[in-house]
Amino acid sequence: MATKEATVADLQQKFEESSAVLLTEYRGLTVAQLQELRRSIREHATYAVSKNTLTKIAANNAGITAFDDELAGPSAIAFVHGDTVAVAKALRDFAKAHPLLVVKAGYFDGKPLTAAEVGKLADLESREVLLAKAAGAMQASLIGAAQLFNALPAKAARGFGALQEKQDA
Repeated sequence: MATKEATVADLQQKFEESSAVLLTEYRGLTVAQLQELRRSIREHATYAVSKNTLTKIAANNAGITAFDDELAGPSAIAFVHGDTVAVAKALRDFAKAHPLLVVKAGYFDGKPLTAAEVGKLADLESREVLLAKAAGAMQASLIGAAQLFNALPAKAARGFGALQEKQDA
């Protein structure tokens, strides 16, 4: 009983500290395949297998009821503490290579996610790419503004030059 309470407390803490939680079913995967999956997401998440009843209690204690209907069969949870998109992509890619892994649901930014929404999350570009695109867009607008500010005095100088030539003639 004490170990179950400790497990629930540990899971609850993981639920509360995670930026996102992704629920998967791993039925039929070998231990080596699960270790490969853990290695692929280690930088951004921890992957834990626990009993469904203990997981449900811990999630409910943390205020998450999104998994109540999904906790059936062998379930494992990716507790994301880094880039959620990177973890979703890693799970999607692993599921393509190993069809026995099924992403069942998720919880991100205070909202429950369906398996399809987790797939859409995986389709997003990485944080670095999005930041680079935003920086490129800002740089392009700054270059346009600089060209505009340079064009105004040059156009005015050409206009004054034309006016002076007209007066001289």
